Amino acid sequence: MSTDHPGMTIGGITFDRVNYDADADVLYLHVGDPASAVDFDESPEGHHLRFDAQHHLVGITMVGVRQDLDAGRKITVTIPEAVEIAERDLRRVVPAA
Repeated sequence: MSTDHPGMTIGGITFDRVNYDADADVLYLHVGDPASAVDFDESPEGHHLRFDAQHHLVGITMVGVRQDLDAGRKITVTIPEAVEIAERDLRRVVPAA
């Protein structure tokens, strides 16, 4: 089941499209229209990063978020500096198992 949520700010970037797929345990974050992404990369932590034509970060896809949260692991994404995402922010969109 996939659920849309209000925006989330990470590292000074406000993602206005936040969707969590509970069945796959995947969190999708995007700024504006997802079709604006034209370039893709992977963070050192394994998160999928999406960039627009001006190479601004416009999306992050995070796999296994609930699993990491439930195990008590901190979630960090490097965009380009490492930013730790507060558990309380993630729990708003990723419920405990």
